[in-house]
Amino acid sequence: MVEDVTAKILPEPGPATAIVPLEQANPALSAEITRRMAELDMSNTTSIVAFGSRAQAELQTISQAMLTDVRNKDVGPAGDSLRNIVSTIRGFSVSELDVRRERSWWEKLLGRAAPFAQFTARFETVQAQIDKVTEDLLGHEHKLLKDIKSLDILYDKTLNFYDELALYIAAGEAKIKELDTTTIPAKEAQVQAAPENDQVMKAQELRDIRAARDDLERRVHDLKLTRQVTMQSLPSIRLVQENDKSLVTKINSTLVNTVPLWETQLAQAVTIQRSAEAARAVRDANDLTNELLTANAKNLRDSNKIIRQEMERGVFDIEAVKKANADLIATINESLQIADEGKARRATAEAELKKMEAELRDTLASASARKTGLGDTAGTAVPKG
Repeated sequence: MVEDVTAKILPEPGPATAIVPLEQANPALSAEITRRMAELDMSNTTSIVAFGSRAQAELQTISQAMLTDVRNKDVGPAGDSLRNIVSTIRGFSVSELDVRRERSWWEKLLGRAAPFAQFTARFETVQAQIDKVTEDLLGHEHKLLKDIKSLDILYDKTLNFYDELALYIAAGEAKIKELDTTTIPAKEAQVQAAPENDQVMKAQELRDIRAARDDLERRVHDLKLTRQVTMQSLPSIRLVQENDKSLVTKINSTLVNTVPLWETQLAQAVTIQRSAEAARAVRDANDLTNELLTANAKNLRDSNKIIRQEMERGVFDIEAVKKANADLIATINESLQIADEGKARRATAEAELKKMEAELRDTLASASARKTGLGDTAGTAVPKG
């Protein structure tokens, strides 16, 4: 179902069709316009007010059915699920996976688990979260697929409603033209030809027809506005469908590719940590064995060294004097060398100061030349070092 929906290319809404007047319509279209004109009863205000509303009945039925199913659907929850799963994985801290990490005094105070135990617990929590988010994503995907198909139906019904409005507008304009050219002039002639006693009633009938004509004109204008809004809703429906298709593709990719990859990597991480823990235990055992083998030999060597040094104390005193003398000579030589180096650096610094002073002087002179208007080239001369 996902492949069928995402592979389908949604056609773009066609250009707006012009409203064809009755006198320019072909026979089939003319019959449709005439049939809608017959719905008008100029003596019935309700007939004028409801003119064209029948065309919207089926569209309204489809819209209400969609609202019943998807009124709570929003792009937000699907996007939140994607963000939640990313933030869940990013919640892992690399430093916390280090089995050799020393717990802080705060962790010890609160009795927190060792790093690997805490990591294992977090993995179990993350796995549960991944399962929950996967379930949520499947639900969003199913709803979005239903919405895409429902929007297809809504688009077709809206397009039919758009065409129906054109017929009703043409019928209304034709009726207004008929009233202006035939009905109202005929009624005016009747008023003029009626006896004086009947002229008042005939004039009232003429006024009623003119009022009904104005009501019909306003109704036709409302239908034109409705048709314009309907035309604007067609690309909006397609845009919503394209967004839903993109979300379905992203959700499907996350479920098929990303989530299994994350789960695999997390499982590998647990295995790696367990291997490291085992290696640490083996290393500790080997270290203890080596310490036991070398401890006595080292203690014997240290004790023998101390005893022999005490026995040969006089020799060591002479060596200490010689070493102190050598250190003193080295200190004097280093002092002389440092003094020479300091003198050289001061000479170099003095030369640099003179150079900087010359550059600053030349730059100030150049700026003065610009201010006095001695020419554009005066300020661009390169100062001599």
